[in-house]
Amino acid sequence: MLTDRRQRVLAALIEEYVSHILPVGSRTLVEHYGLGVSPATVRNELSALEEQGYITQPHTSAGRVPTDAGYRSFVDDLLAGELAEEKLDEEKLDAVEDLRRRATELDELEARTAEALSQLTHCLSIVLPPSTLSLDIRQITFVSLSPCRVLAVVITEDGQVLNRQLECAEEVSADKLARAQSLLNRLFAGKDWADLRGSIDARDAAELADPLVGSLAREVLACLQEGDGAHARRLGLSTLMRQPEFAQAEALVPVLEVLEDDTVLLQILQGLERDKTTVRIGHENATSQLAGASVVAARFGRGAAEGVVAIIGPTRMDYAQVIRAVHTARAVLGDE
Repeated sequence: MLTDRRQRVLAALIEEYVSHILPVGSRTLVEHYGLGVSPATVRNELSALEEQGYITQPHTSAGRVPTDAGYRSFVDDLLAGELAEEKLDEEKLDAVEDLRRRATELDELEARTAEALSQLTHCLSIVLPPSTLSLDIRQITFVSLSPCRVLAVVITEDGQVLNRQLECAEEVSADKLARAQSLLNRLFAGKDWADLRGSIDARDAAELADPLVGSLAREVLACLQEGDGAHARRLGLSTLMRQPEFAQAEALVPVLEVLEDDTVLLQILQGLERDKTTVRIGHENATSQLAGASVVAARFGRGAAEGVVAIIGPTRMDYAQVIRAVHTARAVLGDE
């Protein structure tokens, strides 16, 4: 446990290093951060922090830089202190409402949120939507595109809009399509994929035996399955590549491998606590590929309709700003 003064020195060093990406010396801290102690005291505190593993000295004659342990202490202090009960101010609430107003569908809202996160944090943003297999169906609509082609549109309880086209063996009249739509809404609305697969009783099965109705029902199930396989939204890769830590290919390639593999990405984003922002720094990440990166993530939504919003960037990130951005994103996506 660090003393208050040592924590202030560490926080000042991290702020300076995040801003300028250069090892930080005691003189800089004394001149720019008003620590209220002598240069000798600051040097002593830096030596103590180095001995405890919170900072390190890249070269003998250089200043110090934070370690993963240093960032962890700093983040824990943030989460326990000024960010613990922080509410969205009026400006952020206005931004939330503006994003919601400009997005007509959940998919668009997620895209706009991911874009805003990346621009605000200068890191890579990820929005992982809720699994469509666990969401109840709100509404099914069939649209005739041609005499033998039908568009199936499925809206889930959280507002996701999914669609597939079906080629029918024969022409489909408007009346037949309307009857099929009414029937499937009656049978499917309020149920999720597992319910539809396992709980259709004999009467329902008989009604679904009609070739057209059966085909349309299979398209509805296929919509949910395809929606569940949708890739997480990732925005800001070019911004991430401009960060000095990832300027070299050997540092960037492992991160790209993680981002391209949805299975690995899902593993990274699993295990997040409800109503809590999770911060994993460097070697705290479950995969060694992210040893040089930090992940700040939180769940949004409720119950089965939960998704994840996350930021991936260098360990040298502005944690206070990133955590606030993730909190705001949760509000945008309906958690607040």
